[in-house]
Amino acid sequence: MAPGLVETTVGVTQVATKDVKATFKPTGNTLNYVPGRTTIKKQHETYKYEDLRPRFPDITWPALTPVEYHDKGLLGDANFKNLLASATDVFDYNPKVGTEIHGVDLANLTDLQKNDLARLIATRGVVFFRDQKNFGVDEQRALGMYFGELHSHATTAMPRREGLEDVHVVFTGENSPDLRALFTPTFLWHSDVTYEEQPPSYTSLKVLTGPPRGAGGDTLWSSQYAAYDMLSPYMQKYLDSLTAIHSAELQAQGTRELGRTVRREPVTTAHPLIRTNPVTGWKSLFFNPGFVTKIIGVPKTESDAIIRLLNEIVATSPEVQVRFQWNEGDVAFWDNRVCNHSASYGFAPHRRHAVRVCCRAERPYLDPESKSQEDDLSARYGIPKANKDGSGIVNYND
Repeated sequence: MAPGLVETTVGVTQVATKDVKATFKPTGNTLNYVPGRTTIKKQHETYKYEDLRPRFPDITWPALTPVEYHDKGLLGDANFKNLLASATDVFDYNPKVGTEIHGVDLANLTDLQKNDLARLIATRGVVFFRDQKNFGVDEQRALGMYFGELHSHATTAMPRREGLEDVHVVFTGENSPDLRALFTPTFLWHSDVTYEEQPPSYTSLKVLTGPPRGAGGDTLWSSQYAAYDMLSPYMQKYLDSLTAIHSAELQAQGTRELGRTVRREPVTTAHPLIRTNPVTGWKSLFFNPGFVTKIIGVPKTESDAIIRLLNEIVATSPEVQVRFQWNEGDVAFWDNRVCNHSASYGFAPHRRHAVRVCCRAERPYLDPESKSQEDDLSARYGIPKANKDGSGIVNYND
């Protein structure tokens, strides 16, 4: 939320703490000051996104069938010149993942710009755009459909408005409980619906309303290109040969226990543990704690050890992660094939409401001729490779 901007929700208006003066006495309202939790009580505000509140309809769908997928990123310019021509600022969050672009209106992109956007997302993992006022849910769907057939989720919420069954609603109400106690920290890291035969590629999330700045509700992304590069060449070669099981059963079970309808029967699918991105040609992990249940062809002890190792790399390596602090109207676009992500809790009593759109992509595959991100960038630009020899001596935390 920008300085001075007031965010209105039903019954509550939240003001960013740093913008509130201690002497502020709004007429007819009550100011309750708690660091990180400032609220001004107001009566009977109308929520402008009522039609996008969540619903869980009692309907069922048939199983998904294969679709053709033509990645628009393959048509993009290598230097993203069409997309960035109107940009006023572009900066990376870190060398491995995350780029923010200012001055680009997502609602009015040309096809050439859309192709560049796809290529940039596949290259950088996740790309952020601030304050996209013109990019409503209909525009969000239209851009998603340009990239491919939209994916309709079998269990999560969809908007109240009819005709948006392929939009996923992320909603935590003002008084929703903090659910961290129900999960291990690594388990919250995930890549969306990887159990599908054709999991998504380009995925957008727009925050409609959220906590004041500094009150929580951030999202983190973890690059699976960079996670793969953290492994030794020996481990990379070993994992290149393995296949993982991705299952929707636990997600479906939780939905049924909540008394909701599972709209499409859960599936269990085998995918390569390492996959190739068709746009960049780079290898990445294709693993996430939320849906991978076992590794095929190895003993359970070995499978569990691999899963523990990859969980740790994905969830605890700051070099491969980016954290985004949302403001109202911000949009994140990521490549679900190469990024895991995790929301952060701890933002009660504030509402967090967002809408997500994603398209179905190719069935995951590994091209044995593909390179890692590190190898490719090192060869092209002379960027030094990481030292992966852990036997050296160094002063801890020097």
